[in-house]
Amino acid sequence: MSVAIVTGAAGLIGSESVRFLCAQGMKVLGIDNDMRREFFGESASTEWNRDKLIEHEKNYEHHSVDIRDMQACDAIFKKHGKSISLIIHCAAQPSHDWAARDPIMDFTINANGTQVLLEATRKHCPDAVFIFLSTNKVYGD
Repeated sequence: MSVAIVTGAAGLIGSESVRFLCAQGMKVLGIDNDMRREFFGESASTEWNRDKLIEHEKNYEHHSVDIRDMQACDAIFKKHGKSISLIIHCAAQPSHDWAARDPIMDFTINANGTQVLLEATRKHCPDAVFIFLSTNKVYGD
């Protein structure tokens, strides 16, 4: 079975990607640590959506991992290796206000986290397709 990794798996685009890929018969590894709760408060938590994916998508495996955690991400990629054919990277810190308040955290999530994923892809599944999604927020006001 072909394996896909979706970061930000419990978010809006991530969860729809998970559902679509599971419907195509792929095994989907979701990476999502619900940072939305930290960014925007309890009401923004994606825990409810993560729980729906776990309950309803039989080919879904959830990993509550921070994309900045090189060892944890590397272990996921290493375990599945060349079976991974697709990475959809949706995880990000999307808020301008948050970025202005804490630019270091913003940068480590958005830049360093992406680098961690790219390096794991290079090491363990270099032929996989890597799709990086961004947000309209990158354009500013």
